[in-house]
Amino acid sequence: MSGRDFARWALALFYAVAGALHLILPRPFVSIVPDWVPAPELVVALTGLAEIAGAVGLVQSRSPALRRAAGWGLAAYALCVWPANFNHMLLDLARPGHGLGLAYHVPRLAAQPLLIWLALWASGAIQRSGSH
Repeated sequence: MSGRDFARWALALFYAVAGALHLILPRPFVSIVPDWVPAPELVVALTGLAEIAGAVGLVQSRSPALRRAAGWGLAAYALCVWPANFNHMLLDLARPGHGLGLAYHVPRLAAQPLLIWLALWASGAIQRSGSH
């Protein structure tokens, strides 16, 4: 198994579990949705379904185009949930004792661009220069 294949399967597992959690235990996710997002319960359910669909798209073997589309979708998803992760940090830091603290939130926010890149790279949506 290549490094790209390993990353693709690992990312698919990560998003499948995260998607299931969005559907099974939505309350923690709903609680960090920014106030300006309408229908937070529905948004959390839809994001859970999107994560599961992206995971399924990453692991299918018959269509590289579908894998690349899943990569683009998961990259867009990771970008779109950034405001919720940022809001989670603000809510946590405003709590007595500062919740999980900056040691948790700063790396989590910094990891978002890595998740975006990983979804694109692992899915084959992007290639390194000179590779096919």
